Amino acid sequence: MAKRSSDRDARDGAHAHRGNKAGLPSKPCAVCGLPMTWRRAWAKNWDEVKYCSEACRRRKTSGG
Repeated sequence: MAKRSSDRDARDGAHAHRGNKAGLPSKPCAVCGLPMTWRRAWAKNWDEVKYCSEACRRRKTSGG
């Protein structure tokens, strides 16, 4: 059983880091101004990301 508890401790440490978003970059949405936090899906084009959602992207011409 000792092995299982050490495995659990290793996983708990990984989860504690995984949910920490304080160190991630963020920037405001071009339409609504809400802060967008960096996501892994945006890793390759973070400089080009301007909108927080599909709804804001559609409103870009009429709203901002």
